Amino acid sequence: MTINKNLSMLEKRRIEAELIKEIYDVLVKRHGEEEAQEIIRISVSNSAITQGKAFRAEYDHEPDLEDFASHMYLWEKDNALERVILQKTSEKLDYNITRCEYARMYKEMGLGHIGHLLSCNRDGSFCVGYSKNIKLTRTQTLMEGASHCDFRYRKVSQT
Repeated sequence: MTINKNLSMLEKRRIEAELIKEIYDVLVKRHGEEEAQEIIRISVSNSAITQGKAFRAEYDHEPDLEDFASHMYLWEKDNALERVILQKTSEKLDYNITRCEYARMYKEMGLGHIGHLLSCNRDGSFCVGYSKNIKLTRTQTLMEGASHCDFRYRKVSQT
């Protein structure tokens, strides 16, 4: 997978969503909504793992939270997010997203009901491909109606 850092993630997600919407509609007709959502969840998660591996390939070491944080601007391009950093150390990266254009875009596209699968679902899976030493915990998202998204990344040691 080639990483195009000129195109914003917001624009990439819009392009992907246009195609996924058509696929999703066919899946719902043939297999029902529950199965269609599960297929989308798995497919998008696998795509995020692949993307994480592509970012990982940029390093000659196992990426850490500082490396990870250096890429955050890509998701913020086009004023896509408002992020409040709560804690940023070599062991922890905690922040809240208080405004999300991804959520607004999916709603406008008629995909608000699966926006969490198209976007939020990617975050933890990205870590799987990016580094075995980074774990995300998140308990709520704007996409699913919360007041903010609570991202809590931790450095984990592999035993």
